Amino acid sequence: MDNQKVWLVTGASKGLGLSLVKQLLKDGFKVAATSRKINELTDAVGADDPNFLPLVLDLKNEDSVAAAIAAGIDRFGRIDVVVNNAGYGLAGSLEELSDEEARANFDVNVFGSLNVIRKVMPHFRAQQSGHIFNIASIGGYTGGFPGFGIYCATKFAVAGFSESLAAEVKPFGVHVTVVYPGYFRTNFLSSGSLLTPENEISAYQEVREVQNAHQHSIDGNQAGDPEKAVAALINITAEEQPPLHLFLGADAYELAHGKIAQVQQALEQFKEITVNTGF
Repeated sequence: MDNQKVWLVTGASKGLGLSLVKQLLKDGFKVAATSRKINELTDAVGADDPNFLPLVLDLKNEDSVAAAIAAGIDRFGRIDVVVNNAGYGLAGSLEELSDEEARANFDVNVFGSLNVIRKVMPHFRAQQSGHIFNIASIGGYTGGFPGFGIYCATKFAVAGFSESLAAEVKPFGVHVTVVYPGYFRTNFLSSGSLLTPENEISAYQEVREVQNAHQHSIDGNQAGDPEKAVAALINITAEEQPPLHLFLGADAYELAHGKIAQVQQALEQFKEITVNTGF
């Protein structure tokens, strides 16, 4: 394991981001970590490790993003691995979520990550190396979850731009991995990272049931071990050819196979219609 690599992790005060930062520091890596509130980050991690640089970051502000990346390079001399982990969940049917609520979720989950990519790529191009992890969700590969349409849409977007990004930056020696976690036992569901609609519509009973399950019964009972998830991310950076798509969790594995089978079935069932559309 090459613990000389310098990591930048966004959304590091909770969830998988926090677990990752703690494990990286334990393994001797240098880590620049960001949060909207620096006290939450330093309280969660501790501020006395010389390998740890806590940073305040507003993902929606390009100047803030550029300043954080510059601070990391100034402190450690370089950045080798970026983890776009910051984001939040949003429950609610497509009808009941307002335009403002939907756009706000995209602003953080999608455009925030793009801001980081845009500001770190000149550095990666100059050093002709780097690795970008974009944390999506299994909901960014299969979206059949009532009440999570907008959240899934943001994560589908992350997966989509990651594929294009990987093709664009390959000539510069930069790797891209889009990560699709299933359910991991972090504080994501209980830490204010799952927002609910301001104006709920009572007719959507199934959506309310799914929302209630995520807020109560699922939280604390997730099957995934976050320590094993972050160890997998760290180990992936040692691969000479790291994967573009990385699924984490037995649930993610099964759901992905279900989606693949569904698409294959539809392709073959309607093949005659699909292929007979040319001149």
